[in-house]
Amino acid sequence: MKQTTLCYIERDGQYLMLHRVKKRNDASHDKWIGVGGKCEADESPDECMLREVREETGLTVTSWRYRGIVTFISDVWPCEYMHLFTADRWRTDASSANDDGTAEELPECDEGDLQWIGKEELFNLTLWPGDRIFLRLIMDPQQPFFSLKLVYKGDDLVAAKLDGKQLSL
Repeated sequence: MKQTTLCYIERDGQYLMLHRVKKRNDASHDKWIGVGGKCEADESPDECMLREVREETGLTVTSWRYRGIVTFISDVWPCEYMHLFTADRWRTDASSANDDGTAEELPECDEGDLQWIGKEELFNLTLWPGDRIFLRLIMDPQQPFFSLKLVYKGDDLVAAKLDGKQLSL
């Protein structure tokens, strides 16, 4: 079972998004996602998230919430458990004293292009169908930790369950 993390870093009504355009054989090519990646053998989900965010953005997250676990079932890709996080404070490598979450400049990322996107604009982007579901969940400040199961056939979302209850697609 593949274990991954994904983090949505929030600033002033925006999320830091990664436009996956730099790798040819990328399941998420040309889609917009949060920042994250595969867990290493000795990592907890939060350790993985912290490492991946730092590698891809140069930011050291200092305040985060573990928001949910997303199970991906696919007829093309191996089954995956994705640990979903949000973060609202960080510091940059350039200024370890900066802990206010206002980093303006982001480094080049070999995964794609990083960009701050307003929450109201997110759903106009090319997103995975399941991402639209969990983005709505993490935008709800009253939403507790959740378990989301997403079933794909190719790129098409064919079923979804939230906390064990079937969702209408």
